[in-house]
Amino acid sequence: MINSITIEDFLQKAKQLPVLDARAPKEYAIGRIPQALSFPIFSDEERAKVGTAYKQQGHDPAVLIGLDLFGPKMSKFVQEAEKLAPQKELLVHCWRGGMRSGAMAWLLDFAGFKVYLLQGGYKAYRHYMHGQFERERPLLIISGNTGSGKTDLLPYLQQHGQQVLDLEGLASHKGSAFGGIGMAPQPSTEHFENLLGMAMLELDEQQPLWLEDESISIGKVQMPKPLFDRMQASPTIVLEVPKALRIQKLAEEYCRTDPALLESAILRIKKRLGGMATKEAIEAISAGDMEKMVDIALTYYDKAYTYELAKKQVVLRLPLETLKPEENAQHLIKFAKQHQLI
Repeated sequence: MINSITIEDFLQKAKQLPVLDARAPKEYAIGRIPQALSFPIFSDEERAKVGTAYKQQGHDPAVLIGLDLFGPKMSKFVQEAEKLAPQKELLVHCWRGGMRSGAMAWLLDFAGFKVYLLQGGYKAYRHYMHGQFERERPLLIISGNTGSGKTDLLPYLQQHGQQVLDLEGLASHKGSAFGGIGMAPQPSTEHFENLLGMAMLELDEQQPLWLEDESISIGKVQMPKPLFDRMQASPTIVLEVPKALRIQKLAEEYCRTDPALLESAILRIKKRLGGMATKEAIEAISAGDMEKMVDIALTYYDKAYTYELAKKQVVLRLPLETLKPEENAQHLIKFAKQHQLI
């Protein structure tokens, strides 16, 4: 049996049932529904062949070519689907909910599966994700100079019943020239939006959401502009931590890092640091003097931060004397309550 269902119903059922993505591998690699398994009806080369036939010869010849490619693989598709969905109930989608997912749904229905087909396909899913970034919800932004321990506070805020999202965790990047060190490869911007939208779906829109302050770019990933604009207009609490503590924290983190990666990061901001400061920073890395290297880099990052902070509409400052995340999270919650933000 084939049931055509909305994106809302599709995502609800995806919590229990396998999701098969019938698009080509390249499409899947760029962005996907996070729960989805790649189950391509065509390879990348086959998809290109069908697409070329459609443009040059029209609909009917392209369909015949597609059927020639699909036919020999039908038995294998059924066998693979039985492994993935032994209860013979699953969800299927393609790009627009058209021929590819329709053909796969027909085959699996014929083989005795109960199939749920996504109306509008992945395109409808993307539209639904974009809608999450447009929704009105109260935001609280944690800001502060590099090394202020902003990200470290998030799990402790959550332990105290606050809603949080780790944007840098989702983007797999810490936001600076050093931000990719020790992190997994970044997702595409498209898939970052998918991960972020799915995370936001699980939250209470009426309760404040804590986010770490970010530029519109997190490494190579772009923030959704509607969300970024809303963050700029939301109350921003600046963690004011002494520079000496920030230097110590970052130096301890980077002393375990491959010096070649640190040197590469310094060279990425060479134009902003200037030739002399860059030379001194690289010499400090070679000498194992991480505190000096960090101090030089912070000269640039602190100036850049001050410039960006000036664009905020509501700024509140919270002086902190330590970098103990659990203690600082409690200070942050108390501060937000005093200002009637939570």
